[in-house]
Amino acid sequence: MDANDLFLCPICSNVPPNERESFLNGLQIKTKYYKKGEWIAQQGDAINALYLLIKGSVKTEMISESGTTLNIEVINAPNPLASAFLFAHNNCFPIDVIAIDDCTVIIASKTSILRQLEYNQAFLLAFLSFNANRTYFLSERLKFLSIKTIKGKFAQYIFSKSKGKDTNFILNMNRTNLAEYFGIARPSLSRSISEMVNEGIISIKGKRGKILNFKKLQELICI
Repeated sequence: MDANDLFLCPICSNVPPNERESFLNGLQIKTKYYKKGEWIAQQGDAINALYLLIKGSVKTEMISESGTTLNIEVINAPNPLASAFLFAHNNCFPIDVIAIDDCTVIIASKTSILRQLEYNQAFLLAFLSFNANRTYFLSERLKFLSIKTIKGKFAQYIFSKSKGKDTNFILNMNRTNLAEYFGIARPSLSRSISEMVNEGIISIKGKRGKILNFKKLQELICI
């Protein structure tokens, strides 16, 4: 694999072309390959290097205090993995990272990343911006997971797929994947969706849906 693939990642892509050779020379990196189903990291593992997913996709999961497995998200290459925690006081993976298919990961040492953050402004700004956006995403994800009812979770998901007061939405996952994303059983999700349709809150045909009653949909989130 070409080390220049590193510049496909959003935190490295803004490094000017004329600075990329020196940037690479300043990094201490190694490449690791993972087969489908292998664990790339487990919750609680120390993060002593920056993990950059160059090829493949991973799923991330978190074990709650009650022992329930919470599906956080799917991350597709090219993207960093848990980069916001690299310089944390408790620099550990907050989630399990599992390969969905064959993956290639570039691992750059913490000291060499710190050196590049000190001397390469484009890399510094991209690193800070990416982690700020990830923090916002995770806060929204935790807010979603805090919703107690299945209907409330699905209502919040619908609002995330509609724009403002747009009544139309498109589901980008099938019901099996949605159930995994919500951390619930598929039959329970299907039953809740059917009830929402019968109550005249939404209509759904295939992956396309329409909000019929904004007020009732919003009320479901607060229950």
